[in-house]
Amino acid sequence: MSADTTPGPGRTGAEETDPADAGDRPDSGAAGLMARAAGLARRIDGFVGRVDGSLRRRAHPLGLGATVVLAACAYAVLGLVKLATFRASIFDLVIFDQAVRGYAGLGPPTAPAVGVNYGLGMDFLQLADHFSPILAVLAPLYWIHDGPQTLIVAQAVLLALAAVPVWHYAARRLGPVPAHLVAVAYAVSWPVAQTAGFDFHEVAFVPLLSAIMIERFDAGRRGVAVLAALGLLLVKEDMGLLVAGFGVYLLVTRRRLEGTAFVLLALAALVTIRGVLMPLAGAGEAGFHWAYGRWGATVGEAAAGLARDPLGALWQFVSPEIKVDTLAFLFWPVLLTALFSPLTLMAVPMIAERFLGDRPQWWGPDHHYNAFIVAALLCAGVDGADRLGRRLRNRHAGREAGRYWAVGVCVIAITLIPRFALGNLVEWSFYEGDPHVAAAREAVSAVPDGVVVEAVNHVGPALTSRTTVLLWGPVPRDAPWIVADVDRWSFPFGAHELQRQRVDEALRSGYRPVFERDGYIVLNRPS
Repeated sequence: MSADTTPGPGRTGAEETDPADAGDRPDSGAAGLMARAAGLARRIDGFVGRVDGSLRRRAHPLGLGATVVLAACAYAVLGLVKLATFRASIFDLVIFDQAVRGYAGLGPPTAPAVGVNYGLGMDFLQLADHFSPILAVLAPLYWIHDGPQTLIVAQAVLLALAAVPVWHYAARRLGPVPAHLVAVAYAVSWPVAQTAGFDFHEVAFVPLLSAIMIERFDAGRRGVAVLAALGLLLVKEDMGLLVAGFGVYLLVTRRRLEGTAFVLLALAALVTIRGVLMPLAGAGEAGFHWAYGRWGATVGEAAAGLARDPLGALWQFVSPEIKVDTLAFLFWPVLLTALFSPLTLMAVPMIAERFLGDRPQWWGPDHHYNAFIVAALLCAGVDGADRLGRRLRNRHAGREAGRYWAVGVCVIAITLIPRFALGNLVEWSFYEGDPHVAAAREAVSAVPDGVVVEAVNHVGPALTSRTTVLLWGPVPRDAPWIVADVDRWSFPFGAHELQRQRVDEALRSGYRPVFERDGYIVLNRPS
């Protein structure tokens, strides 16, 4: 009886075929093998794609983290070596050290060094000198290590961390890879280098907070941007100028409500801090750093004077020539693209504050003052490059232009390293210090703990963690101990020979020498 070959319900003839018969066909095994191989290849491709995407996502944080860590280490080494080789100073490292130590002891931020220098006594509040209550956040670090080294390391970390919001701002406009070049350009920028190489200053907070304010507002996180602005107002009494400049930028870019709020907040802070809080702390009406005598004795008189003579103000803005040089150093490293961004308006009030003053140290690139605006100008440069790129008809060409701009900015920043403080790190002589360093260390060791000491400006930082340091100058302070230097000129003496005269006067008044070597003289007045 023959077998029934009719397919059953729901079945086809192919489904009834004996698997053994199918396996006898010469091409069926190869086809199955090829199908399985193709499936495996797809799974491998998917896995590789996921791994590649994960690596790419991780590469950017790792690269940015490396930039921050290397920058912080470089800044810290720069500051710590200068401290160890007696190239730091009482004005300003000891001033901030004394203030933060006051906070760390859960007391007021007194700064005897600056108070006695002003003739206002040992209990003078640092808030009357510069309104910087944000320094209180550093107080817990003094519970770990009580000394100026803590401030130097903290400053290094704060300055380096600003690279993070700078990177995010640049990545949003130029892409993540060019943003790394921008972050490196910030990390080696000369304003940051000059700050890291000159003691500690409250400006350490400004690049980070200003970059957060710019980047978070740009990202739509306005609450965080407002918090950063409030933090800026606690850094220094004039930070309202920076916040007001950001408000003007918002107004120009048609964000009128937010811009008006920022401007009003900034102006209210300026009036309250300078007119109420600082006088309560012990400052005069114009403060201790009023430098606008040409225009008036108070803020109101100066504003009226500027309004009466705008051409004179404009001329003072670019004269003497050092001011033009500083402007070139600020705008050339961003290839002038900041001039095409309204964000540059944020920096204008701070620049005007310095250039309209009569303090030459405010005008040049040699100190820390340019770090107040470095993040704003770099972000303005990014914004300007992006705006110029978007004007090109070819979108791809505009993107490429942004990448080339980032390369150029990074190269320029690197080529400027030898001109400024970071260039010291590759000089062996920088680590050795001057020949008189050994004598300076011996002079410091001759002073006992817990005493009040008048110290020459560059020796005071080595004593501040264990004594109460005052600045040794032309006016006697009647401290029981004096550490003088008669071989090298030191601030605040007007002439080198006055330092020897000051020592001779102290000897005639009853001080006796305890140590003398290489120009260093330690004097003690018996009780």
